[in-house]
Amino acid sequence: IEPEGEDKVRFKIFATSEQTVKVVLKGEDGTVYYSKQVVITPEELLDETVDVAGEKFNKLSLEITANGKELLYWHAEPEEVKPIPDAAEAALLPEEIKTTEQLYLTGLHLEQYRHATYNPVDYYEEALRRDPIDVRNNNALGLWYIRKGRFRKAEQYLLTAVKTLQKRNPNPYDGEPLYNLGLALKYQGRYNEAYDRFYKSCWNAAWQDAGYFACAQIATMQGRLEDALDEVDRSLIRNWHHHKARALRTAILRQMGKAKEALQVIEDSLAIDQFNFGCRYEKYLITHAAEDLLTLRTMMRGEAHNYDEIALDYCSAGCWSEAAGLWNVAITESSVTPMTYYYLGWCLTQGKLSGAKQAFADAAQACSDYCFPNRLEAILALQCAMEQNPNDAKAPYYLGNLYYDKRQYDLALEAWETSAKLDDKFPTIWRNLALVNFNKKNEEARAIEYMERAFRLDKTDARVLMELDQLYKRVRRSHAERLAFLQQYPELIAQRDDLVLEEITLLNQTGEYEKAKTLLDAHIFHPWEGGEGKVPGQYQFARVELAKKALEAGNYSQAIPLLEECLEYPHHLGEGKLYGAQENDFYYFMGCAYEGLGQSDKAAECWEQAIVGPTEPAAAMYYNDAKPDKIFYQGLALLKLGRMDEANGRFHKLTSYGEKHLFDKIKMDYFAVSLPDLLIWEDDLTIRNVIHCKYMMALGYWGLNQKEKSVRLLGEVEKLDINHQGIQAFRSLIG
Repeated sequence: IEPEGEDKVRFKIFATSEQTVKVVLKGEDGTVYYSKQVVITPEELLDETVDVAGEKFNKLSLEITANGKELLYWHAEPEEVKPIPDAAEAALLPEEIKTTEQLYLTGLHLEQYRHATYNPVDYYEEALRRDPIDVRNNNALGLWYIRKGRFRKAEQYLLTAVKTLQKRNPNPYDGEPLYNLGLALKYQGRYNEAYDRFYKSCWNAAWQDAGYFACAQIATMQGRLEDALDEVDRSLIRNWHHHKARALRTAILRQMGKAKEALQVIEDSLAIDQFNFGCRYEKYLITHAAEDLLTLRTMMRGEAHNYDEIALDYCSAGCWSEAAGLWNVAITESSVTPMTYYYLGWCLTQGKLSGAKQAFADAAQACSDYCFPNRLEAILALQCAMEQNPNDAKAPYYLGNLYYDKRQYDLALEAWETSAKLDDKFPTIWRNLALVNFNKKNEEARAIEYMERAFRLDKTDARVLMELDQLYKRVRRSHAERLAFLQQYPELIAQRDDLVLEEITLLNQTGEYEKAKTLLDAHIFHPWEGGEGKVPGQYQFARVELAKKALEAGNYSQAIPLLEECLEYPHHLGEGKLYGAQENDFYYFMGCAYEGLGQSDKAAECWEQAIVGPTEPAAAMYYNDAKPDKIFYQGLALLKLGRMDEANGRFHKLTSYGEKHLFDKIKMDYFAVSLPDLLIWEDDLTIRNVIHCKYMMALGYWGLNQKEKSVRLLGEVEKLDINHQGIQAFRSLIG
């Protein structure tokens, strides 16, 4: 609802289903301006403009009712000034937090919101350093390691939590640590111990739903069907809509020979949720009706992960033959990934059923493209495959992928090295080993060797070419060498915008500005995360450098259109210009061109434009942060305008900031969600800061006419980063 002129308001009402409602719009004194019973559907919204005879907007209210029951009530906020809410605060570092309570709550927050830059483990471990038997932090860390697939490590933390919890009270207030300990034990195949822990967790009402269900799964696995039925019923008492429990209850009843009762449970469950695949499969197992299987297959949509989901539920309850049957349906439907066969082989092995050897052989031969296992059960299946089929190189490869995703880098490295020994002709394994060696072990030479090997094994992989070139860039290979290497593979470059851009960048860095400009202008780019600002940056860089050459040659009229093009972002760049984009250097050089043409008024106008924008230096972490060279050009423009003191003020700010922050230790900002680069190969942010500060100081000292000091600093920065284009642009200016 919103004002429509002085005397009218307009409101729109949407509905997610067909509804007959009464809509009333009235004023504060009860005056009714609109009252009507209407039918609203998802296809047809109610859109009305009503004359309210000058009634103030904040005095109106809108009521929507059906059969006398209020569905929605709206009124405008009163016109009053409210205090601005407090800004969000960054979490303190673990060592700065005073209490284990706050350490736990901070770690929990980081987990719940999947924080991009801070690690919850640091907070839990700091809490346990101060109090090794703290229940909540031991439980949190134990659960963390369960999720990361390190079940034995998780068990130790959870045992400590449970021991502390039960020291004075055998039936503790909180059942979560007991339940989590049961989970860690179950994943290790220690079912009797797990059952006892799950059952004890049910003393706490909050955990009866999950606890009794877990007990019922183990009881079913052990053939104690009466116990299992009692436990699954207790779980459903606590959570009537527990769909997995409903499917398990059906399976238990079927195994007990109570088909009629099982079918009734199925009908009741499908009335609640038509997509209870477990119940639908149970219906087929009872009726053996082809139409029931066809309905299930249709609803599964040929999605392999749907089959995995239900089959793994059966595995959790030891229903191995049912799970195997479901995976065989998936195989018949060609709804498979390599994990389908690994899961099937593991399932058949656990159930002591025939066919496991063939399933693992099929898994090893399956196409590995786009297979990224992420379930904890995948760890069990892949470890089983490595035992049963020790010559399979793909199982440890997939296991390494899973562990790397879960930040268990030592286990990932071990698994990938095992895979590489079994099959040294698989390119991706060498690419992955390069990643872990460079990013986690600081083994630069080994990473280069492995990455080059990956590309030699498959010279049709454009992504690996891009990553290899980025590694060369990271280790400071010369621009000419990198350009020559890339240009051997024009067909691969054409496949990726980032490779096209890298070729353009290298052309700019080797002084081939005209070639860079031509290539960039002929390509249509598409936005990608991590590429923000990069295409326009090279578009402008080539033009500015060509404009400098034109100015140096006295071709002033040739320089102006090049610089004017920098102010507009053509559509083919795939990126629009940000509000407040800094354009100080373009206007400075434009002023110089007009000065050369003798148009002093026009030159002064450009230099005035060149001094606009942020004047305070900052850490330029992101592509839209204030760049120090823009402040430098503000200073140069002020010198042209004869405002020496203001110019020196800009230059002093650059040198002062650099000197003040040169020795800062940099960490990722708490609120950061991304970095300005696609960081395949990890970088040192503290060294980045040194480069940034020394570059600032070099700019500032040049402006202050301390040129020897400036050139020395430039040399120091170049040794740290030969890819810094700001330095290249600065050298071409002072040259």
